[in-house]
Parts: sequence; C-alpha cells; structure tokens
Amino acid sequence: MAPVSRPSERAIIFCVGAVQFVNILDFMIVMPLGPDFATALGIPLSHLGYVGGSYTAAACVSGLAGAFFLDRFDRRKALSVAMLGLVLGTLGGAFARGLGTLMLARIVAGAFGGPATSLSYSIIADVIPAERRGKAMGAVMGAFSLASILGVPAGLELARTGGWRLPFIAVAVLGALLGTYAHAVLPPMFGHLAQAKKRAAGDIFALARLDVAISLALSFFVMAAGFVLIPNISAYLQYNLGYPRAQLGLLYFVGGIVSLVAMRFVGGLVDRFGAAPVATCGTVVVASVTYLGFARTPPLMPVMGIFVGFMLGMAFRNVAYNTLTTKVPKPDERARFASVQSAVQHLASALGAFASAQFLSELPNHSLVGLDDAAWASIGIGLLVPPMMFVVEGRLQKTSERS
Repeated sequence: MAPVSRPSERAIIFCVGAVQFVNILDFMIVMPLGPDFATALGIPLSHLGYVGGSYTAAACVSGLAGAFFLDRFDRRKALSVAMLGLVLGTLGGAFARGLGTLMLARIVAGAFGGPATSLSYSIIADVIPAERRGKAMGAVMGAFSLASILGVPAGLELARTGGWRLPFIAVAVLGALLGTYAHAVLPPMFGHLAQAKKRAAGDIFALARLDVAISLALSFFVMAAGFVLIPNISAYLQYNLGYPRAQLGLLYFVGGIVSLVAMRFVGGLVDRFGAAPVATCGTVVVASVTYLGFARTPPLMPVMGIFVGFMLGMAFRNVAYNTLTTKVPKPDERARFASVQSAVQHLASALGAFASAQFLSELPNHSLVGLDDAAWASIGIGLLVPPMMFVVEGRLQKTSERS
C-alpha cells in the first residue's frame, strides 16, 4: 500500500486562509447588515453594539479557555469542531426573531469562531518553518482584506435582493463547504501533543511580565478604540448622512482594496522606521478622520473619504501594532501569548461595542444621536496607543542589546 502523501505548504496555507476568510466574513458581515436586520426585527439602531459585542464577548471567553485545553487535541479535528460550531451559530442568525435570539446565535458563533482563529495560526506555526512563516502569516491575514473586497459587498447585495437572512445562510453554507474541504486536505496534526502533556496548564501565568502586560494593554486599547465606533458606522452613514444603501457594498470594496494595498508596503515601513513611528502616523490619520467625519456635525469630509481614510489609518496602525506584539513573547510562549492576546482583543471589542450602545439614542427617523460622543471616546482611547508602542519597542530594543 502506497504511503499517503502529505499536502504541500501552499495547500495548507490555502486551507487555513479559506477557513479564516469564512471566520472573518462571519464577523464582518454583521455590522454593515445591522440597519437591515434591525429594521426587520424591530431592534433599535442604538442597540446594534450589543449584537456585535455578544460575538466578541463569547470569543473572548472561549479564546481564554482555549489557552488551557486546545493543545491537547489533534489540530485538524479541533478545527473541524470549531468550524461546525461557527457554521451552526451563523445559520442560527438567519432564524433569529428578535434581539435576544440574534444575540444567542452570535454568542454561539463567537464561542467557536475565537478558537478557530487560534487553531488556524497554530497550524501555520506547526507546519511552516520559521524562515517562511512570516510570509505564510501575511497570506492568511490577507483574508481580512479579501472579506472586505469580496465577501461583504456580496453579502450586502444578497441582503438587498433576497433579504437580510440570506447572507447568514450563504456564509453558513460557504463555511460548511470550506470546513469540509479543509478537513479533507489537512493531515492529522499530533506533533504538539508530547510537549502539551509536559507543560502544565498553569504555565500560562509565566506570561506575567511587565513587557507582556503593557503589550496586552496595548491590544486592549487598539481594539476598544475601534469598536466604540465601528458597529455603528453603517447605520450612521445611511440614516444620518443619507448614503444610499445600494452603494454600501462599494464602500467596503474600495476600503478593502485600500487595506490590501497598504498592507503590502506598511510592513516595509515598519522594518525601516520602527513599529511605533508608523503606528503613530496611523493613529493621527484615524483620529483626524474620526474628528472630521464623525465628531463634527455635519462632517467635513465626503462619505467615501471618511471610509477610505479610516480604513487606511487602521491598516497602518494595526499592521505596526501586530508586528510589534509578535516580538514580545519568547519562542516557547507564542501559542499561549496568542491565545491570551486574542481573548484580550475580543474583550476590548465587546466592551467597546457595548459602550457604544450607551452613547447612542435613536430618533423617530432612525438617525443616531450621540455618535459624536462615541467618536471623541474613540479618539481619546486611540491616542493612548502611540506612547505605549514606544515603551514596548524601547524595552524590546534594550532586551535585544543585552542579549
């Protein structure tokens, strides 16, 4: 009997990228669809933050729990289970009857979507050698831009022509197909189990160091600054600024293109000038666009300029921040650090989304009141990022010089 050939690195990267595409699309599509399902289900637009926050809160809890037990299982089987739960949670959203049932469906999706992300990155770390891992991670992270360019506009068009439930069904079907494909192509992955048995679960507390604490706080502020504002952008553009619903997909398409192009050269800027200066530039752009587009009434920028500028600034800040935080953990701490960092990011996203609902109220014409306050909160939190970046980068440079 001939031995079973293992898939190539390219095939594994494609499988993981496909899984992440569905995972990210499931998360991203909900926010621009918010006004559609809110109107259909009688949900106040000012409460859309609760829908987005329920997903990220569940992903936070499951991601943190996953740091203790995910390494005990075959990566392929664990990823298949995570994808199954994500598909069921997404499909459940299509059958929601109100705010409570929709939040329940998003909690299920988040509980499985969080571990799916951790497992995806763990598979890349297990299979791809260190000298090629950066390129592989970049390819997988490109799923975010592809979701903006292809997935979100397609989902918005499906909702416009077939109703808001159709995108949930379409993403669930796509997730089932790609999850099945990944399970068929990926090999069983047991190589990490021997080390997992030697390491006690309590080893997670070895991360209790100042540089780790600062970088995790940095992760919290980056995500909180974004999600105080992001869940409400679609409703604000449509009902406050009168942007046509039919052209909403175009915004995400152009924004995704801008992010994809930016990600191709921002990494080189980080390598040349350092993460903190690049993140500072990104923060200035985000703060300026947030002020001109959301804090001022009426805004001082056209809608396309607001959206593209916001996406561009976020790309600069987030690429620099992600690059810097990968240097914080020691080699044998990376998986644990990634799990804890993911939990912190989802917690910050949930709290930011929940907080945004407290800032807002809805008028009879569906326009939102209070987004300027949310915008100022986003600016204030975001301005904490650059000084923390400089502190972390400085500590890493000193550690490198001593070694």
